[in-house]
Amino acid sequence: MMTNPTGRITQGQFSFLPDLTDAEITLQIEYGLRKGYAWSVEYTDDPHPRNTYWEMFGMPMFDLADAAGVLLEVNNCRKTFPRHYIRLMAFDSTRNVESIAMSFIVNRPENEPGFNLQRQEVNGRSQHYTIHGYAADKPEGERY
Repeated sequence: MMTNPTGRITQGQFSFLPDLTDAEITLQIEYGLRKGYAWSVEYTDDPHPRNTYWEMFGMPMFDLADAAGVLLEVNNCRKTFPRHYIRLMAFDSTRNVESIAMSFIVNRPENEPGFNLQRQEVNGRSQHYTIHGYAADKPEGERY
C-alpha cells in the first residue's frame, strides 16, 4: 500500500496525525487568516497522489476574515459530500502570486482502500512503477 502503515491517505499538513476536530480546524483557519491567507474548500473521491486538482466547493474566500465562515463552508461540503475527501487550502497572495501556503484534509470516507504499486519490467533490467488507486476501480460517485 502506498500510504502509511495505518492505511490513511497522507496528503497535506497534519496527515500523519489523528483527524483534526472542528476546534483544531478553527485554530488553523484563524492562524491562516492572521497571516492574510484566503481559504478554499475542495473535495474528491479520487485522492491519487498525482491528482492535485480537486473539485472546488464554492468560491475561494478571499475577503473572509472570520474562521466561522470558513468552517461553515467546510460543514456544508461535508453535508453535500459525506463520503469524499475534503481539504482546506490557504492561498498566500502577498507577492501577487496565488500560491498554496497550507493544505490539510478535514474529511475522509470511513473506508480508505489505498493504492496498489504496479511494477513493469522494460528494456533490459529497468523497472517502471505505476500507482493505482483501488477506489478508481468503481465508477465516480460509487467509490466510497
